[in-house]
Amino acid sequence: MFSYIDNYYTATMRAAPVRPPLTGQVSVDVCIVGGGLAGLSTAWELVSRGKSVVLLEAARVAWGASGRNGGFVLQGWSEGLSAIEQRCGKDTAAALFKLSLEGVDSVRETITGHQLPGCAPSRGKLSVSRFDNADSLKRFSERMDRDFGFTLDYLDRATLRTLLNTERYHQGLRDTHGFHFHPLNYCLGLAELIEQKGGVIHEQCAMLEVASRAGRSQVSTAHGSVDCADVVYCCGGYGGPEFGKLHRAFLPIATYVVLTEPLGARLQQAVRTSEAVGDSRRASDYYRIVDGDRLLWGGHITTHNLQDEQRLAQLLTADILDVYPQLQGLKIDKAWSGLMGYARHKMPHIGPIGPGLWSCASFGGHGMNTAPAGGRVIAEAICGESDRYRLFDRYGLQWNGGPFGPPAAQLVYTGLKMMDRFQERHAGAGPR
Repeated sequence: MFSYIDNYYTATMRAAPVRPPLTGQVSVDVCIVGGGLAGLSTAWELVSRGKSVVLLEAARVAWGASGRNGGFVLQGWSEGLSAIEQRCGKDTAAALFKLSLEGVDSVRETITGHQLPGCAPSRGKLSVSRFDNADSLKRFSERMDRDFGFTLDYLDRATLRTLLNTERYHQGLRDTHGFHFHPLNYCLGLAELIEQKGGVIHEQCAMLEVASRAGRSQVSTAHGSVDCADVVYCCGGYGGPEFGKLHRAFLPIATYVVLTEPLGARLQQAVRTSEAVGDSRRASDYYRIVDGDRLLWGGHITTHNLQDEQRLAQLLTADILDVYPQLQGLKIDKAWSGLMGYARHKMPHIGPIGPGLWSCASFGGHGMNTAPAGGRVIAEAICGESDRYRLFDRYGLQWNGGPFGPPAAQLVYTGLKMMDRFQERHAGAGPR
C-alpha cells in the first residue's frame, strides 16, 4: 500500500480522503490512468465538458512528482523556445508558447475561481545568471517582447543584489506572470472539484492492461475493469511496462528537494524577496521561501533515485552555502526526492498513441503549467472541439534508449555540469 512520503507538502497538506480501489465493472466515456497533475487536469477539463470519467491512481492522488516538486508555475516548456522554433517553425513555436501561458493562467484561475484552500500562490520568479551575461539577457528580454509579446524585466547586478545577497549572481530577468504555490494542496483541491462534478477517483488501483474490443477499450485492474470510449495515459516518471510504447519513450529522472529549519532574521541576510529563484545553469538550483523564514531548495538530477535523506541533505546544503555562505550552520529539516518523466526531445507526449488511446505525460520537470495545458488539449480533442494536439506532431514517441538510456542521460548531465563550471570560471564568476 502506498502512503505519502514525508516532506514539506505532506506536513502542511489539507485533509485528503482515502479513496477505495475499483471493484466490479463500470462504463464511462473516459478512463484516465494516473492521478498526478496531468491526470487530474485532464479529468477536470473532461467533467467540465459533461463527460463521465473514472480516474485510476496506483498510489494516492499526487503521490509522485506532482505533489513533491518546487511548486513553480511558469511560462514555457522544458525545451527552450529557440529549439522549438528550429524544429517546428515560428508559428508553431508562438502557438506553443501561448499554450504554456494558458496553462499558468488556468491554474491561477482555478485557485481563485474555486477558492481552493492551502495553495498559497505567490507571484514572481527571478531567473539569475551565475556569470556576467548582461548583453545576452537584454537581447533575450527584447526578443521575448518582440516575438512573443511577453515581458521579462531585466535586473542589473546592483538591483539583483538588493534582492539576493550573493556574489554568485550577476544579472537576472524577472517574470511577473508566473507564480509559485503548494502543489499538493492544489492537486487535492482539484480532485475534490472533479468529484463534485461527478467524476470518480480510485486510489491504490493500478492499471494492469488495456484491451480493445468492438471499438471500445477495457481497462483492467486487480479487482475490476472500466469499459470506455477513450483512455488517457498520464503516468509520469512512475509508469511501468504496462504503458507499452509510451513507457519506452521516456526516462524516469530523479530530482531532489530539501527544506531548511526556520532561519528567522538570518534569512533576510541572504534572500530578500518572496519571488521564486532559479539560476542559469543547465541543471539549475531552484528555491523559494516558505513559511516566512524557511528555504525550500531543489537541485541535482540523477537517473537513479537517491533516497538517503542524510546524503541528500549534505548535497543540497553544500549547494545552498555555495551561494549563501552567510547561512553557514543551517540545518535541514526534511529531504526528499521525486521521479519525473523526461523525453529525449524534452517535450511532453501530448496526443493520440492509438485508436481511442491518448497520452498526456513526460513533462520533464516543467509540468505545473504544461500538464494543465496538455489536459485541456486532450479534452478538447476527445470532445471534438479542437486539434491543438497537432502542435506536438513533431515530438513523437522517440525511443528512450532502453537499458542504455539512463547511463547515457547521466553522462549528458555530467557533461552539462562540466560546461556550467567552465562557463562560470571563464566568464567572471570567480573561483569555486
